[in-house]
Amino acid sequence: MEKKLKDLREEYLKIPIPKELNDVVQAALNEKPRKKPRVGRNILVTAAAALLIVTASVNISPAAAKAMSDIPIVEKVIKVITFVEWKEEANNSSAVIKTPAISGLENKQLEDSLNEKYLSESKQLYQEFTDSMSKLKEGEKGNISVESGYVILTDNETILSVQRYTDTISASSSTESQFDTVDKKNEVLLTLNSLFKDDRYLQVISENIKEQMKRQMAEDPEKIYWVEDDDFTAFKGIGENQNFYINEDGKLVIAFNSYEAAPGYMGAVEFIIPTKVLSDLLVGDQYIH
Repeated sequence: MEKKLKDLREEYLKIPIPKELNDVVQAALNEKPRKKPRVGRNILVTAAAALLIVTASVNISPAAAKAMSDIPIVEKVIKVITFVEWKEEANNSSAVIKTPAISGLENKQLEDSLNEKYLSESKQLYQEFTDSMSKLKEGEKGNISVESGYVILTDNETILSVQRYTDTISASSSTESQFDTVDKKNEVLLTLNSLFKDDRYLQVISENIKEQMKRQMAEDPEKIYWVEDDDFTAFKGIGENQNFYINEDGKLVIAFNSYEAAPGYMGAVEFIIPTKVLSDLLVGDQYIH
């Protein structure tokens, strides 16, 4: 039985992202539910399982694929759904890994690349968990908890910002996140660098964050940031690949994972950058205002 479960799990990890994902999701979005369901963990698991079954049938049956593609679409709807959810508990350890999928983009190259990235990240995280479990000796407890999921931070007419997070608890705890911000009208992925005229923004944002760190520490003795000039671990500044997103108010938010800018007990930290600090550096005001 253990061998069968292991084989099934390995086969599950080999599931590719179906090219017809968008058709399936769009069909689900256009279908009117008979009654409003309660949103919960079990529903998400069931929805993910159902989606996998439907996508499998699309891959197998050309007729099913054509039926999906013939469904009329009244308007373009860009959505984020739970594509698949992996759950496992063993040796006093657990993993819950939710994988998002974006649907509705006409730019299929962007849509496919994002969805492939999300699934690849989840598969790698799941594989790392199962590998750590396989290294345990008989009777040994893993005492590891991994929870990975996503949050839709902003979803308006202009942009879609999605956060993927992973909370890990072992000997210590940590939170790591990645962010994607999509221009929904032009259907392009926004980078931090693309928002500004030149690289002056790096120093301007870095100095503002340092000011916010010092102000917060002065106001709250419980807060500590690595910002002191004589500290070899001090925050020096952001880079072009810095985590960021644009919130619902059109403000730029700079995000740090655990231990990047502060001690572990502070967790992941974020800083909202005042737009007046950035106004002369921005390419335009369609995103940040």
